[in-house]
Amino acid sequence: MFDEILGLPAHPLIVHFAVVLTPLLVVVALAYALVPRWRPSTAWAVVLLSLAAPAAVFVARQSGESLKEARFGEVEGEMAARISAHEGFALPLLLSVLGLGASALLLVYASRPARASLSGDRFGRPVTIVLAALTIVLAAVAASYVFQAGDSGARAVWS
Repeated sequence: MFDEILGLPAHPLIVHFAVVLTPLLVVVALAYALVPRWRPSTAWAVVLLSLAAPAAVFVARQSGESLKEARFGEVEGEMAARISAHEGFALPLLLSVLGLGASALLLVYASRPARASLSGDRFGRPVTIVLAALTIVLAAVAASYVFQAGDSGARAVWS
């Protein structure tokens, strides 16, 4: 399923979605967490990216496994080490983007006013502050892993 797209290896094509959507999620989630006055105008982007970025990373990971099995299963030496290093970032990246997406979605939900009142956070300010802090930490982790995964993949191909 994740092997080829129009006769080309799928991974180099699919990975661009993850490389674009993950940093976008990081930036928008940080803006949402750090600048409360921007929340009404950025909530929709946080929700969409919180769903799309983890899906893109999952598909990129699956297509990478397919590519490795199909084309690099018998590779040894330095190339195998570079591929292994790149592959080692896949699961941490997926988990960090899933965590960021979940915390950002919870932050959007918690920071929305309750139906009964049009002001104030749904669960109170302390909960919103904790979720904002968690979102900031997970954004930093996801940004680090997406950079490391992309860098190691580029080095595996171009070195």
